[in-house]
Amino acid sequence: MSKFQIHTIESAPEAAQEALKAVQQANGFIPNLIGVLANAPTALETYRTVGGINGRNSLTAEEREVVQITAAVVNGCGFCVAGHTKIALKLLKMPEEVVNALRATSRIDSDDKLDTLARFTLAVMLQKAKLTEAQLNEFFAAGYNQQNAIDVILGVSLATLCNYVNNIAETPINPELQPFA
Repeated sequence: MSKFQIHTIESAPEAAQEALKAVQQANGFIPNLIGVLANAPTALETYRTVGGINGRNSLTAEEREVVQITAAVVNGCGFCVAGHTKIALKLLKMPEEVVNALRATSRIDSDDKLDTLARFTLAVMLQKAKLTEAQLNEFFAAGYNQQNAIDVILGVSLATLCNYVNNIAETPINPELQPFA
């Protein structure tokens, strides 16, 4: 049971109702994270706005999911691990071994570039982005650039909002996401 109210369209503050309607229409259900974020309409707006911006950053969709899953694992957010696992496997058709490696924070043997990205994301988080020259050089040698590095930080910032809200609220995982938990 959540420590915070999980809003429906009807129970949400008026300022959050249109966003909940849009999410319901797009997904067929309202993820509990969105219902919790509705307690703070500006946080919900931030999530939706930054999520849209993150969705058009310089990383590929698969690379964005590497960042999101890595961040969710580091931040201990089972809800976001499940949600992004579903996106990675079902929507993007990412290989199961890649997703399993991300969830375990282990090496991605089948894709050196994604492995470098996952390790870079992990270092950004654990070292508060105070990376060594060698870490940056390894990231750049894998084919990434300065814009990509900053977009990793953008993705981590979005993930942190969601992960922390879920962690404080103890948001239960929706039945639609349970198979990916």
